[in-house]
Amino acid sequence: MRYLCVHGHFYQPPRENPWLEDIEVQDSAHPYHDWNERIARECYAPNAASRVLDGRGHITDIVDNYRKISFNFGPTLLSWLERKEPEVYARILEGDRASARDRGGHGNALAQVYNHVIMPLASKRDKETQIVWGLADFKHRFGRAAEGLWLSETAVDTETLETLAAQGVKFTVLSPTQARRVRPLRRAADKEAPTTGEWHDVTGGRIDPSRPYLWRSPRGAVIALYFYDSPISHAVAFEGLLNNGDIFADRLLTGFSGHRDGPQLMHIATDGESYGHHHRFGDMALAYALRRVENAQDAALTNYGQFLELCPPQWEVEIHENSSWSCAHGVERWRSDCGCRLGHHAGWTQAWRAPLRNALNAAADGIDRVFEARAAKYFVDPWATRNAAVALTWDRRSDGARGFLDAQARVGLSEEDRRDALRLLEMERQRLLMFTSCAWFFDEISGLESTTVLSSAARALEIAAAYPEGAGLEKSFLDILATAKSNIADVGNGAVVYERYVKPLQAGLSRVAAHQAMKALWRAEEDRGKVYSFNYEFQEQRTERSAGTALSLGRIRVESRVTHDVLDADYAVLHLGGHDFHCVLKTAPPSAEGRAAQALIWERYASGTLTEVLHLFAEHYDAKVFDLQDLLLEDRRRILGAVIEDILGRFEGISRLLVDENKKLMNYLLKSAFPMPHAFRLALEAVLGRDMHRAMVSHEKDESDTAALVHVCEESKRFGVQLNWARAAGLVQKRLENHVVSLMERPQADRAQKSLNLLALADRLELPVYLWEVENNFFTLWKTRLRESVRAQPNAPENRVFEQLAARLRMTID
Repeated sequence: MRYLCVHGHFYQPPRENPWLEDIEVQDSAHPYHDWNERIARECYAPNAASRVLDGRGHITDIVDNYRKISFNFGPTLLSWLERKEPEVYARILEGDRASARDRGGHGNALAQVYNHVIMPLASKRDKETQIVWGLADFKHRFGRAAEGLWLSETAVDTETLETLAAQGVKFTVLSPTQARRVRPLRRAADKEAPTTGEWHDVTGGRIDPSRPYLWRSPRGAVIALYFYDSPISHAVAFEGLLNNGDIFADRLLTGFSGHRDGPQLMHIATDGESYGHHHRFGDMALAYALRRVENAQDAALTNYGQFLELCPPQWEVEIHENSSWSCAHGVERWRSDCGCRLGHHAGWTQAWRAPLRNALNAAADGIDRVFEARAAKYFVDPWATRNAAVALTWDRRSDGARGFLDAQARVGLSEEDRRDALRLLEMERQRLLMFTSCAWFFDEISGLESTTVLSSAARALEIAAAYPEGAGLEKSFLDILATAKSNIADVGNGAVVYERYVKPLQAGLSRVAAHQAMKALWRAEEDRGKVYSFNYEFQEQRTERSAGTALSLGRIRVESRVTHDVLDADYAVLHLGGHDFHCVLKTAPPSAEGRAAQALIWERYASGTLTEVLHLFAEHYDAKVFDLQDLLLEDRRRILGAVIEDILGRFEGISRLLVDENKKLMNYLLKSAFPMPHAFRLALEAVLGRDMHRAMVSHEKDESDTAALVHVCEESKRFGVQLNWARAAGLVQKRLENHVVSLMERPQADRAQKSLNLLALADRLELPVYLWEVENNFFTLWKTRLRESVRAQPNAPENRVFEQLAARLRMTID
């Protein structure tokens, strides 16, 4: 009669650069590449394989929390996990499949509106698309229709619930403060009689959360609503309840009441990131608490779909319109300066929220006019096609786009028509993404979340500008955005944010072609391949180097895997040394005149001056000049890093001479507790950094060669020099993972010993090695194959090594 359900809302905003379809490095997420990667390591992966520890801190079990809890993942986050963290992604899907087997066909996973828009602030058409995309994406990934759907910020109104019901959604989950009043439903025997129960006011969160409720719309739509236990959910999110698994379990059980009749559901709902990201080791507290509740039979674990079948609604509910779980003012947080904010910066306001919303609404109206005017040429029902277009995000191959258009478009379209149709659908996708709620949630318009949304707007407006109906949309957008005042004086307003932080992200076919041409001059590239969401092919390529400079001429084809637009261009790149690159393109078809120009450029490079070469660039190629700043961010940093490394290498001799000739003095300064002179410290950092690089190269060739690495580590500690050991940590981690995979295929003592040696090296160097995959695989191997063998022959030399490795990985070996 007592059922427990813990719901986690797992979500991150779509952080991808809209032109590249991938996330570029985010420095604020250091030491990780980006925030998705960081949170995946801290939360999504740990919950897929959470450690259950004994009193000594040893691992007694590894459990998949997704098999135990109700959860939803944002579709855009699942797309990223599928590409970047495939093992975690697979475990999430398997968690749902396993829960469906255990719970009468009711899986733990819920769908979510596609990109976390605030539904009451969306148009009816956008509401429908968000729900249709969320449900379709769920079915594509989980292989079943979703029973329930999570609303962004639980923001709700009548139209949203009616749209959910129309799409076959059985239930959603809300905050208790969103309930207005309740009354008993008529009994089954009273089908012909009107509802006889009286309404009871439950405003202020006074609704009984232990049961589902039936909601009816004025037009006859019905859907079940759950209202989570607010005090316990709040304690999980904000009061440190996850600091102790026993205390967490005890608090969950307090949600039950002996004064209630019949079955009761104790359920909480929080951001899923509470379990590991917001609260370190929160996943372990969750795993421990649920295991304790199950083992003691204090309650049966369930999910919303199963409980709805077991206990259909006996009460009816009405909601507060335009309400949410995270704004006391309804949904004002996402359109006005309502007072809801995170920080406490003196003098800051969120008055920028309304102009941002107004600018995006106006842009959306203009973009939709472009879509309606142009897409009708290609589709019988353009808006129905938009609802189906989520399928394009699952398969970016040309075959996938071709199949979609064959099913959706009018017959007889040319190849250019088909590309234009894809451009229009991409314009609408980015126009949907630009309403992602996170842009308004935080305190400043120049923050990462707001600039991400503005980048989607920029991409949509860029596509729209190619059509007469879209001319002037960006200017009008910026005029409104300029009224969104930043809290940072140097930033000024939203238009400055757009120009300073968003426009540099633009990466069309020409920029990608120039990027690849410059990159190929710097470092040999394959003749064809992929760069982010583009395919490239060098059709011609020749590079010559002379006196510290380099010249490359050729022809390149670049194709977008999103819109399938193609650019063919001749290119010319002159590298004058260091960070000085000069690249030009010519998009005209190949010609005899072009061949003659290339020959003349080669002749001038061989026997003339570089000024003459640059003059020929200007005479024979398009006017736009690309330089190092036009390289995409990560390769730009790699090239600059190599340039700096080359410069430092040339000065290494000076630094090493300074260190070698003054080593005794440096040691004496340490002994005398005398502050190390800045020049000495810089020289030590340069020398030890180069020594670390050489030691890493040696270790990559022979992993038993560790002496040089240990020496560098000891010297850096002794002199207080900070070195970047990230590459060493990555190498040790990858080798450990490979060794343990080999052990799973064939347990061998020498592999186990190599793993122990690498772990000892990681300890000695204090490397931040991520052992999640190593521990998962070895735990499975230990439990299924090695433990019994070790018990049977504890003194066998190979078994002692296995036992030592298990102990080092904190596995229980009793």
